[in-house]
Amino acid sequence: MNLIKVENYEEMSQKAAEIIINKVVNNPKITLGLATGGTPEGTYQHLIENHQKNQTTYQHVKTVNLDEYIGLGATDPNSYRHYMNEHLFNHIDIDFENIHIPNGAATNLQEECRSYDYVIDQLGGVDLQILGIGRNGHIGFNEPQTPFNSKTHIVELAPSTRKANARYFNRFDNVPTHAITMGIASILKSKEILLLVSGEDKAEAMQRLQHGEISESFPASVLKKHNNVTIIADKKAISSCLVSP
Repeated sequence: MNLIKVENYEEMSQKAAEIIINKVVNNPKITLGLATGGTPEGTYQHLIENHQKNQTTYQHVKTVNLDEYIGLGATDPNSYRHYMNEHLFNHIDIDFENIHIPNGAATNLQEECRSYDYVIDQLGGVDLQILGIGRNGHIGFNEPQTPFNSKTHIVELAPSTRKANARYFNRFDNVPTHAITMGIASILKSKEILLLVSGEDKAEAMQRLQHGEISESFPASVLKKHNNVTIIADKKAISSCLVSP
């Protein structure tokens, strides 16, 4: 894994955006794997600013999101579809037909999972997958003990994950208990992975990722098996890592 050390969240966001923009410019038909939550918000803002200033086009870019809450429709303000529209899609020239996000309100959720993996395969796989990391090591919504060979599936969210996401809801009880997530095996099929890590609250997870063993008890550890992973981490996130300067 290639580690890029940066000063803070802003520099992490800027560096990540630069990498993504370069990939889009060099491959206008790229398939991007996108993440939600607080970590990539700054990156998306930089993509928007670059699009507005330099007219970088996303007309032929295809996107695949990692996950979606079960029970929330696309128009629900707490859905990840709504998040992506607000934080990126509504502000660039992407063709909405090229956007793929699991349908958390699907009638047949198992079929939705199978269909989502089929879509990814039909796209030729993800060229660049953006990831964050949870405090318990989850990637996407793949919680500890998720099998490394898992495809897109339904997952019950760990209490720590629901607590971390509660800030986006009016109250904790409104945080969904389940989600559809791209599986670990699905993520590992990506040609390249870009992991964004920021803040003291991710320092312990970063330490374990850098120096811990590969184990399903810490899903992010599987990234060590991938041959093209870049981590962009700020000082606070690597404060406890025993890595050479």
